Amino acid sequence: MLERQRRKKATEVTFVLPADAPPGPVSVVGSFNDWKPGTHVLEARLDGTRAVTVALPAKSTHSFRYLAAGDYWFNDEAADGQDGPNCRLDT
Repeated sequence: MLERQRRKKATEVTFVLPADAPPGPVSVVGSFNDWKPGTHVLEARLDGTRAVTVALPAKSTHSFRYLAAGDYWFNDEAADGQDGPNCRLDT
């Protein structure tokens, strides 16, 4: 799931997953962090989900995927679309 907060010159995007699916650490990896795993790791929240927030330039498009333990890559069904094998995110 994606949560968005629009600001004047940026959009804060919060990437949200259930606490246990998939198990183990998960990071969001994409064009906004040069596809570097571990840069944006999802952390537990009080509501039982885990999330990480990334500030992205307004009116831009980014590709991303999630990376879980065991080199398990997966997409977000709430993304704005597909960019090849990756998710597309429009701010």
